[in-house]
Amino acid sequence: MAKQAGSRDHRVRGSRTGRAIMALLDLLGRRWSLRILWELRESPLTSRALRTACDEASPTVLQARLTELREAGFVELGDGGGYGLTALGRELCETFMPLHRFAERWKE
Repeated sequence: MAKQAGSRDHRVRGSRTGRAIMALLDLLGRRWSLRILWELRESPLTSRALRTACDEASPTVLQARLTELREAGFVELGDGGGYGLTALGRELCETFMPLHRFAERWKE
């Protein structure tokens, strides 16, 4: 992915198109990525609490996704050892809210 002046270069392992939207969709399409972001939307969680919230996802996969989301700038490890969203991660989660509202209406 070409880096523009003043922008961050967020490469996503396995994403080859060089287009930002494709790299983001590749990252978010990985198992547990969206779930991790969703579970962190309200408050930081420890690894154990996050694993429980993610229906006992395997620790290896969970850690791999957390590493990828941290490298992408969406998740950070806090001083107390818990994982939380960065400002960029919170902004991304806000983009999910129309879909969340739609899903709630669809469910009914």
